[in-house]
Amino acid sequence: MDAGVELRVKDATLTDDEVVRRVLDGDIGLFEIIMRRYNQRLFRVARSVVKDDSEAEDIIQEAYVRAYEHLSQFEGRAKFSTWLTKIAIYEAYARVRRFDYRNVDSVSNLEDQGMDVKSKEHDPEQQTFDDEMRMLLERALDAIPDDYRSIFMLREIEGLSTAETAECLEISEENVKTRLHRARALLQREFYSAAGTTATTAFQFLEARCDRLVARVMDRIRENDTTIEDTREEA
Repeated sequence: MDAGVELRVKDATLTDDEVVRRVLDGDIGLFEIIMRRYNQRLFRVARSVVKDDSEAEDIIQEAYVRAYEHLSQFEGRAKFSTWLTKIAIYEAYARVRRFDYRNVDSVSNLEDQGMDVKSKEHDPEQQTFDDEMRMLLERALDAIPDDYRSIFMLREIEGLSTAETAECLEISEENVKTRLHRARALLQREFYSAAGTTATTAFQFLEARCDRLVARVMDRIRENDTTIEDTREEA
């Protein structure tokens, strides 16, 4: 059995907080669980901002490295998934709006402010229809303004609550509700109703893409740890 697969099977039931605690204790390999658990969410939220698959992949790679480097600053006051999502959002806006990270004292300040998708088997005709609807939904989302697209992505596709979405985007819950209503109107009620059954399969980040990103992040993390250890030995 592949080591990564074995890791996921053995430790998949660990909570985020348990994984964080064990990673901080030196079990770095378990960080893979976090990535595989949230790759799709972070890809979707980054993609909703930059509207480019390759750029979104780069963003979530940087977000994971940044999160790992500041993992000790996560204190558990907010959900880990929210803390991680906000890091990805900040990284995405840094690309498109020249967001200045110096305006954020530290990643810990973000706190103050399940990736597996089981596909149902369809006959070829139904699968073709689902694929067409998914592509239509993705194109429609790309066409609406950024603020509405991010709201729709988090609330309707990722399934976050109004409160979680408000916390991630640092806006009021009432604002979330208003923008979501507007997003639905922009996408048109008839189209959204038709696409509803396949919405959760849009902007997938699975299999080879997921494995590739996990491998790159883990290589960077281990390389950084080795550099730090070498520096300590020289000192």
